[in-house]
Amino acid sequence: MSPIWRHLRRFAPVLLGLGMAGCSSLLHSDAPPVQVYTLRAGAVSADGAANPPPALAASLRVAQPLAGPGLGTSQIVLLQTDDRMNVYAGSAWAADAPALIESLATQTLRASGDWSSVEDAESPFPSHYLLQISIRHFDADYSAGTGAPPTVHVTLDCTLGSEGGRRLIATFVAAGRAAAAANRLGEVVAAFQQATDLALTSMSQQAFAAVHATRSDAPGPRSH
Repeated sequence: MSPIWRHLRRFAPVLLGLGMAGCSSLLHSDAPPVQVYTLRAGAVSADGAANPPPALAASLRVAQPLAGPGLGTSQIVLLQTDDRMNVYAGSAWAADAPALIESLATQTLRASGDWSSVEDAESPFPSHYLLQISIRHFDADYSAGTGAPPTVHVTLDCTLGSEGGRRLIATFVAAGRAAAAANRLGEVVAAFQQATDLALTSMSQQAFAAVHATRSDAPGPRSH
């Protein structure tokens, strides 16, 4: 073995150690961890009717929601003055807004007891009716520019139809708003929860009323 290779072998452990130290420093980050938030489906409040109509002998599918511009993200969106959109740093929802709204809408409709079954977009089972949701607002509004805590707006444009024949039954808007108690992210998330509860309760009640009004809640399920 040449003298050069003997010297290289002597220094190989040192070089390896330096390489590993360099990798360790590259993997280290001083950035704060991202705080992940989620929302939960609330109970559907009664609409005040003395004699509410019976549950429908019909099934409903919630299609994958569509997101308005800038809303198809897991980041928590805020609106500023001059129609500027921004996001809260170091925080995110547990899923992107369409997936989050789909899950919450499905849970809310199931909890209402108004349907024989409620399926999400990925379910292999056929349903009588299809609910398409478009997310128009899912944001904290600071656009007044006063420095006050924001007002959270959740606005869902809903289209309801028969899944088999794609017959349009109704279109309606389900909306909720709630003012954050303070200009802190935890309070803003609490306002998102309140506004989302209001919007989803409205969605559930309007979907049920629209199908009930057609008096056609008992057709056989159709295949895809």
